[in-house]
Amino acid sequence: MEVKSEKSKMKREQLNVKGKRTRVKRSGILILVYVFLFTFHFSLFAVASADDIQSRAAVVMDAATGRVLYAKNPELRLLPASTTKLMTALVVIEKAKLTDVVTVSERAAAAPPTKAGLKAGDKVTIETLLYAALMKSANDAAVVLAEGVAGSEEEFVHLMNRKALAIGANDTHFINANGLPGKGQYITAYDLSKIMRNAIKYPVLREILGTRLTEISTETGKTMFIKNTNKLLWSDEDLLGGKTGYTNQARHCFVCFGERDKDTLVVALLGSPRRDLLWKETEELMGFGAKVLNNNEEPVVYLTRADYDEAKVTKAAYTTKTDIRVSKKRYRGGKTKKQAIVADRKSKNKKQVVVASKKSTSKKQVAVAGKKSTNKKKVVVAGRKTSNGKQLAMAGKKPTKQLPGNKKGKKNIKDQKKNDYS
Repeated sequence: MEVKSEKSKMKREQLNVKGKRTRVKRSGILILVYVFLFTFHFSLFAVASADDIQSRAAVVMDAATGRVLYAKNPELRLLPASTTKLMTALVVIEKAKLTDVVTVSERAAAAPPTKAGLKAGDKVTIETLLYAALMKSANDAAVVLAEGVAGSEEEFVHLMNRKALAIGANDTHFINANGLPGKGQYITAYDLSKIMRNAIKYPVLREILGTRLTEISTETGKTMFIKNTNKLLWSDEDLLGGKTGYTNQARHCFVCFGERDKDTLVVALLGSPRRDLLWKETEELMGFGAKVLNNNEEPVVYLTRADYDEAKVTKAAYTTKTDIRVSKKRYRGGKTKKQAIVADRKSKNKKQVVVASKKSTSKKQVAVAGKKSTNKKKVVVAGRKTSNGKQLAMAGKKPTKQLPGNKKGKKNIKDQKKNDYS
């Protein structure tokens, strides 16, 4: 009897042990399921927030490598507005000295607003003009810089387009130094990111772009107080600097650089419907770019048919590698004999410039929603799979909603003031 009771006890203990193991396994499986569901839900939320960008084009770039971490319509041609002044500053910093003094011409003083308040005959240093152009987005200062460096704004624009090609901004073309609207002027968010990536290599430009408030003066002692148009400098300590832009046609534009987890990111936005939305989307994209660099998210690239149809474009134009090499040589050899030329003086430079709108023999094309690319590396259209099997974050969703500003939005946007360019 004792033997039987001992055996029954052993069986009960064995059953208890098996039951505990089973319960542990079940609880472990449940924990894994919960973790998976939480991670999946969180990733969907993060990607969805990154995709919900109302700007017509956007790019997030790793400043160290040039890697694109996020892109919406990266090669859609749009108007640059006053982000043009970033290229103006980049050319000036390479062609002139900060201490050079230039004279304000009547043409420059008459540039439409926004203005620094320069008068014809004022003598100002290059450094002072850079602060006015980049912080206040002063159109008169940008024209003075152009005339002072190249003798005329027309000749300076040639340098701007050559520089664009030299840094690989192949789908950009400028017609003036301040970004005022006109026929034949365009840029892409991808190219704008490249321009900022090159500009921040110069410490003086980094400093100016990150300055909130300052006071500038002419050689005669006339002083002007200027405030940076970039409001994120007051609210985001990680945002190091940026350049705004706005016209009725271009809508709100912004390009900036900032730090996230010791990495420097560049964010470019074109065609945002509202200025406050511009700041919000910039911070969202900064955060998303940081997650990609930390391997918590996958890079996202997608196109939206609505934005391409609105711009009446089917593909971006590319310049051949030969043209780019020629442009680099011409740009590097195009230094003027005198760094600071009086603004009214004409330039004798007769060189022609190679512009980004030149037809290309390259077979490389940008895939537009619904079209295929002849290039092996495909740009994925919203709702389709990539060539490597990965799905876009937008898969299964409708393209981004069409932005206000076409029919109903123009009249009700408070900050769309007449002749207000910044």
